[in-house]
Parts: sequence; C-alpha cells; structure tokens
Amino acid sequence: MSLNLTRAQRLDELPYTRKHNKLLFGSGIGWALDAMDIGLISFIMAALAAEWGLGSGELSLLGSIGFVGMAIGASLGGLLADRIGRRQVFALTLLIYGIATGISALSTGLVMLIVLRFIVGMGLGAELPVASTLVSEYAPRKIRGRVVVALESFWAVGWLAAATIGYFVVPHENGWRWALALGAIPAVWALVVRFGLPESVRFLESKGRHADAEAAVAEFEEAAGVAVDDNDKAPDGELAGATKVTKRELFGNRFRTRTIALWLVWFGINFSYYGAFIWLPTLLYDGGMTLVKSFEFTLFMTLAQLPGYLLAAILIEVWGRRPTLVTFLGGSVVGALAFGMAPALSEALAPGNESAAYGITLAAGCMLSFFNLGAWGALYAITPEVYPTSVRASGAGAATAFGRVAAMAAPLLVPVIVAAAGRPTLFVVLGAMFALAMVAAWFLPEYTDKALEEA
Repeated sequence: MSLNLTRAQRLDELPYTRKHNKLLFGSGIGWALDAMDIGLISFIMAALAAEWGLGSGELSLLGSIGFVGMAIGASLGGLLADRIGRRQVFALTLLIYGIATGISALSTGLVMLIVLRFIVGMGLGAELPVASTLVSEYAPRKIRGRVVVALESFWAVGWLAAATIGYFVVPHENGWRWALALGAIPAVWALVVRFGLPESVRFLESKGRHADAEAAVAEFEEAAGVAVDDNDKAPDGELAGATKVTKRELFGNRFRTRTIALWLVWFGINFSYYGAFIWLPTLLYDGGMTLVKSFEFTLFMTLAQLPGYLLAAILIEVWGRRPTLVTFLGGSVVGALAFGMAPALSEALAPGNESAAYGITLAAGCMLSFFNLGAWGALYAITPEVYPTSVRASGAGAATAFGRVAAMAAPLLVPVIVAAAGRPTLFVVLGAMFALAMVAAWFLPEYTDKALEEA
C-alpha cells in the first residue's frame, strides 16, 4: 500500500542530522549577529551620553529609531519571504543591516547615526521572523520547538558578544566606533546564508518548484540515511491548496483569536524587554555606577540568559509550547518586580553596604534575564506554527511588526516614567506588560508534536 507521503511529512519524520545542524548554526550565527547589533546600541548610548553630551530625549530617539525600522522591516520581510523565498530575504536583510552598521561607525553627528540606525532596523526586523520560519519548516516534528528555541538561544550569544565588546572596547577613545565597525560582519555572513542554506521546501512547493523541493528533501533524507520509494511519495501539487489563505484572513473567523493573542504577546514582551535592556547600562550609570561597572553588570545579566534558553528548550517538548511560554512570562513578571524593588530591599537588609546592594540587584536582574529570554525562546517556537504555509512568514512578520511598535515606544517612555515616578515604578509597568503577554499566551494554539498546517 502506498504511504502517499508529502514532502513536508517526509521532513517531519526524519531524525535530526548534520544537515539540520548546518541550517541551525548557519541561521543561528545570523541571529547572534542581530542580537549583537541591537545589544551594542545600549552600550553606545551610555558612551555617547558622555562623549556627545546627549540628553535623555536624544538618547530615547536613538534607542527607538531602530525599532521603527524593525516594525516596517518585519512586515515587509514576511511578505517578501512568502513571495520570493525565506533564504533570499534572510541573506538580503543581513547584507542591508551589516553594511548600514559598518557605515554607522563613521557617523559625524546624531542625525547621521539616527538615519543609519533606521536602515539597520529595517534589515533586522525583516530577518528575525524569516529565519525562525525557515528553521521551523525544516525541523523534525518531534523536536521542532526545541530546535527553534536553540535558534533563539543564539540571541544570548550575540548579546553576550555585545556586552563583551561594550565592556572591553566601548569605554576607550572612539571605542563606540570600533564597536559599530564590528557590526559589519553580517554583510559577509550574508554570502554564507545565500549559498550555504536551503530554501524552504514548503515555499518551493507553494510556487510550483517541485523539482527543487524534491532535491532539497532528498538531501536531508540522504544525510539521515533514509530512502523513500517513489510509490510512497505524494504527487506534485499535493499542497496546492495551501496557497489559498490570504493575509486578509489573519483577522477572519478562523484566525482572529490566535492573531490577537499573538500580537498582544509580541507587544507585551517587546515593551518590557527593550524598555529594560536598551536603557539598562544608562540607568545604572545614572544611578551612580561607573560606565565600566554598569557594562560589567549587564555582562553578568546576559550570562543568565543561557540557562533560561536551556530550560525552555527542555520544557517546550515536555510541557508544551503554551505552558512553557506562560510559565516563563510569569517568572518575568516576578523578575521585573524584584529588580525594581532591589534598591529598597538592599537598603533595608544592608544599609550603606554597596557590595550587598550590587549583589541583590544583580540577583534580581539575572532572574529577570533568565525568565525573559526563556519566554522569547518559547515565543519564537510558537509563532511559525500559528499560521499555515502560505501566510506563515507574513503572519509571523505582522505579529513581529506589531511587537516592534512596543519596542519603539518603550525606549521613548522609559526616561519619562523614571523622571515622573522613579525606577521602581518603571519596573512595575514592565511587569504589567509581561502579565498582559502571559494572559494572551493562554489563547494561542498548541502544536507540540503536531505537523504544521499547510492550508
């Protein structure tokens, strides 16, 4: 009896192989370079505040403008990925933001730097949902969530690289320029992505490129030592119906609840993450830490992201996507509140003891970092699973774009909230946004150990 397996089903049932590893690491390095670029601006803001004498308003604009570009880029990148391919857009966006970041090192003033950060943001925003979609569509069904969380864990590697550069390079004369110059590396890595990674099989089939799709699947089967008889393969055109879902239907009866829930999760987690981490070195510096000490603090907080990703990667296949996301968002709420109350707590427990204050604040910060980045990993695992093939990248891109609106607003609002009500209130607000995301996450679909929807 013929098994009539579609190419997507054949990929789903394969074991994890060196081909999957190549895709994961090729995409992951691009992902890490993204994080490095975004992370660097938080250290550069603190340095420019001293070197160029920038005020909080100018720093807010510099911190936010990249997210304006990311909001536009995420939406356009998703649409382009569903039209011309995941790999093509991935490579193009790496090239765009790598070149723009390198040129940023030559900025002669704030206006030039802001314009270039906007261009960088467009490239970054377009890349992230596309990369996670590509990896998700190739990952074996039983460990798909774990593989996508592993991809997202490269974010911690990139942010750690940014923190290391911030600590060792940025404090020196023209150090911020050298830091941005290092950000041009993605332009080179774009060539690796373009010629070294496969195109999405589901995308190729949706465009009628069946020979290319078959060749891509055959390479992965060969790497796994699996041979599928021609009689067991579904005929070309099996997924033709997948092209019938349109972006307009994201808010139709079928997808409305999941779309609203996904957008709210992306909004809440973006607002809280970027509201905290973009301003963190500057807030610590303004609070009395030296510039180098604030960079050291952020470096330690970044290290706490790695075990957060590891635990999320384990739980996402054991508990499921939704319970893992909700749990880590709940931990993020507690972490944000603890970080906001840390100065008062340290003063109550050890008045005047600077070492104790540093340790208590760092412990709370590490807790926030641990749970927040674990939540990011779970969210990136869920997002490509929410929609069928024909709108997967554009649907993910639209949700990401909505989240970037929050990422854009948060750096603008942080100094306003701190000036009006103080740092503890800021982290209450950030905790509330995590709570919003946590509630919305309960309404997302659960696709643990299930095949991705095609139509």
